[in-house]
Amino acid sequence: MKKIVLFSVFLFLGGAVLAQAAEISRDSHGTKIIKGFMTKQELSTDTAFAWFAQNQQGYTPEQNALQAFKANKDSINIVAFAGTWCGDTKSLLPKFFALADAAGFSQDRIILLGVDRSKKTIQHLAEAFGITNVPTFIVMKNGKELGRVVEYGKYGMFDKELGEIITSSKK
Repeated sequence: MKKIVLFSVFLFLGGAVLAQAAEISRDSHGTKIIKGFMTKQELSTDTAFAWFAQNQQGYTPEQNALQAFKANKDSINIVAFAGTWCGDTKSLLPKFFALADAAGFSQDRIILLGVDRSKKTIQHLAEAFGITNVPTFIVMKNGKELGRVVEYGKYGMFDKELGEIITSSKK
């Protein structure tokens, strides 16, 4: 009986740790920082993130990237690390979601993790993925990384590079 009780307590504590979705704070400038799991819904509806809707306006996805996302929408996942305080994230993350939406890419296939200014997130996930800059978009297939785009990527066109990573996975 004692073992069952200890096992139950262990399961409860383990579940409590895993249930920790995010830590929310404000920096010295009043900027809202999400450290941990977040969603497009949170970013698009929270008035602290007005930049989200503003930076989707006028964006047209690169056509090859759009086609790659459409053709592979049921076989890949994206893990994205972002900083709600970061200028590059504020510019690129809304565009990434506009691309995903235009391709009919399910939000369930996107894991979005916020990092603090030290590029740390909950449960050491940023360290596990080797995150040094944000945003970082990691294309995953069958649990394996196919490639990643860090900030604007090699060409200054994050979407083009994501499309190339996805397309190269078919070879």
